[in-house]
Amino acid sequence: MARELDPQGLSAPADDSDGGRQLIIALVDDDRNILSTLSIALQAEGFATRVYSDGEAALKALIDNPADLAVCDIKMPRLDGMELLRRLREKSDIPVIFLTSKDDEQDEEAGLALGADDYISKPFSLRLLVARIRAILRRVSLAAPTASSQSAEHGQTPRLERGRLSMDPDRHHVLWDGREIAITVTEFLILETLAHRPGVIKSRNQLMDAAYPDTIFVDDRTVDSHIKRLRRKFRAVDPDFGAIETLYGAGYSFNDGD
Repeated sequence: MARELDPQGLSAPADDSDGGRQLIIALVDDDRNILSTLSIALQAEGFATRVYSDGEAALKALIDNPADLAVCDIKMPRLDGMELLRRLREKSDIPVIFLTSKDDEQDEEAGLALGADDYISKPFSLRLLVARIRAILRRVSLAAPTASSQSAEHGQTPRLERGRLSMDPDRHHVLWDGREIAITVTEFLILETLAHRPGVIKSRNQLMDAAYPDTIFVDDRTVDSHIKRLRRKFRAVDPDFGAIETLYGAGYSFNDGD
């Protein structure tokens, strides 16, 4: 019977001895080596972890005792990551990062449409995963309502409107001509950086700084890959999309697409 793992400290409890609370990361994967490696790495970064070897065990635990974020494999027996997320979204808005051994664009689009927050293909850098986790948790923290923001008329971050593009920084919600585009957190940060100043060229280094704020090494091809995927997603709803322009040798810029 599937159960939550707890092999000698692998699953660490939250500690509020300093008056605060460690953020809790749930790890869901049928590969126990991956669970062990991720749990140890995240605990070293100051997170508490809970680990689950299959989707059924994780679903019940995350509904009964929510974590702050879940990192979930897609390909699992009994209950795969997609079905886990679908059922979880009926009762919870916990942020979810998908891990998969397949660089499958259909999987990514399906996961994002169900409500996943990001998507990372195996093999992956632990530093990259930690950076993505921190970026999502920061966004969740900024978007969380407080007493002052609830009473203030301007408590939410205003939408970014650029021609046919509309971006909601609090929800990572993107519209093009009124149609929703499902993109990852990293893609959102890159697009947001470009759209803030239309027509201004942003170098790859500037885009890397915006998308990976925890100072990890990312090569130029990674940014190019994100741009290519952004264009593909926008062209799926608008075949004539051309708002992201390439300036060869310099970087990228955004125009309003009109």
